[in-house]
Amino acid sequence: MDETTKNRGKWGNSIEFLMSCIAMNVGLGNIWRFPFVAYENGGGAFLIPYISVLILLGRPMYYLEMCLGQFSSRGNVEMFESIAQVLKGVGFGQLIGTFSVATYYCSLMALTLYYLIHSFRPDLPWSQCDPNWGRDTWLGNNTCIPSKSTEVGVENSVSSAEAWFRIEVLREATDLSHGIGYPNWELTLCLLCSWIITFCICAKGVQSSGKAAYFLAIFPFIILFALLIRSVTLEGAGQGILYFVKPNWEKLLSAQVWYAAVTQCFFSLNIGFGSVTMYASYNSFDHNVYRDAMVVTTLDTFTSFLSGLIIFGILGNLAYKMNVEVSDVVKSGGTGLAFISYPEAIAHFDIVPWLFAILFFFMLFVLGVGSLIALKGCAFTVILDAFPHLKTWHVSFGTALVGFLVGLVYITPGGQFIFTMVDFFGGTFIFYVLTIIEVLSVMWWYGLENICLDIEFMSKKRPGPYWRICWAVIIPIVLITVFVYFIATLEELKYEDQSYPGYIIVWGWALFGVGVMQPLIWWGIEIGKNYKREGVSKAILRTFKHENWGPKEEEFYNNWVEFKRERRQKTATGRHWFKHKLCVLVGK
Repeated sequence: MDETTKNRGKWGNSIEFLMSCIAMNVGLGNIWRFPFVAYENGGGAFLIPYISVLILLGRPMYYLEMCLGQFSSRGNVEMFESIAQVLKGVGFGQLIGTFSVATYYCSLMALTLYYLIHSFRPDLPWSQCDPNWGRDTWLGNNTCIPSKSTEVGVENSVSSAEAWFRIEVLREATDLSHGIGYPNWELTLCLLCSWIITFCICAKGVQSSGKAAYFLAIFPFIILFALLIRSVTLEGAGQGILYFVKPNWEKLLSAQVWYAAVTQCFFSLNIGFGSVTMYASYNSFDHNVYRDAMVVTTLDTFTSFLSGLIIFGILGNLAYKMNVEVSDVVKSGGTGLAFISYPEAIAHFDIVPWLFAILFFFMLFVLGVGSLIALKGCAFTVILDAFPHLKTWHVSFGTALVGFLVGLVYITPGGQFIFTMVDFFGGTFIFYVLTIIEVLSVMWWYGLENICLDIEFMSKKRPGPYWRICWAVIIPIVLITVFVYFIATLEELKYEDQSYPGYIIVWGWALFGVGVMQPLIWWGIEIGKNYKREGVSKAILRTFKHENWGPKEEEFYNNWVEFKRERRQKTATGRHWFKHKLCVLVGK
């Protein structure tokens, strides 16, 4: 075992890893993103592709990434580089996407903290309409309805919760004709506080974040169940829940819906982000990662459905109040559901609504911290793997500082425009393409047989036909097919029916291009390191070799080499190539 391996952190125990994974995956993606994606894609119709994607793509990919991290004891960049140097850039591409998500993720936490602070008031500020809002250009000719009111509204009405969010909190610009503006100083302080808290928890790496994971994973469920009880008892809630569970079969023919299901499933489970691989890399080599993968993916899906029931119960109530259909009840997208519909429900509480507001937004903040720790951890794990002698808290501080500075763009009047653009290009598009490269490289280049033997050696459990067929056949075909069809039918990106200025879209494509070009960039760098000494041909061939792959600890590495040698001798029976591959596929 080399010095780097000895000094690398480990989880205090197996429960810390499980709780950290739950805190990472059960986050704002479930509370904010899943209900909104379902809302955009026909409600109940979205559940069918989502569950299908979870079973055939999400769970197998999550288990695979856990196995890759634990087997190699490396973060995602070093893990890909050890498989083959040409893949090193895949890890860096994932890092760019992860950093993009982390910066806007913390801006959501800043909004949550802002709401939390304003919840310490007997009269919640979003429960009543402010006469001054009538002079704001955003409200226009719409009528404001107090959120705590029980009266049925009229057409062209807006709830006070939505008006407060757009006018008081975001101070949102109606377009980008005058640029994005300057950061809101109040939200800037909230953003700074969010990053400081995250830094403090991550100051000692997994040794400190693992201890906090118990609270980060368990507390949110207590509040979610309380909100569920309140949501289903609101008047009109049944209409919203019915919209959530009743499928629109025509939507199943839309590639957009299937693309949304794949990206939401991968976003919620952090597939392709590098964070699953990173967390698993701190496990002991013989940890039961199979059990944890099953627990986390099941709990993550359960939480998404629970959040969907809560949010659509609230949407049904809003539709009843405003006298409109559920599909038309909220004009805002993205963050709007978390910061409009949930506060709307809290405003209806008859007894101490401020207390429920405090608990809810504290829960939302806790969820954000759990997920942001994992996203931030990807960056400092890459740095510490490359420079193991740096102090963990120095690296943690540096990544937090950069994240804070970049995050300022999202708390400007035009920040939600940028948020939507970065979420599309950096939060979904990059990961989708790199995940295709990842699964093709591991399953069709390194080989299904090799990776299954690696997993069997590590876990003492042989992957069955379900895992093998999903990894080698279903996942590549589905990802490529949906992606090609989505590109062919790609529509103009808009924010609330508003077109983006051309230069913003250029920045979005530039972000995407930089992310997906990382494999080529780092391939060129690796060739450049060796071509003078070895010549171009040998330098290129070196980047395609798997010679550095294997367990990082010497004892496990030697046993692994012997294990694979014995297995290959047993299977070298001279059977036909096609028959051999078919046997590997079904696990025979």
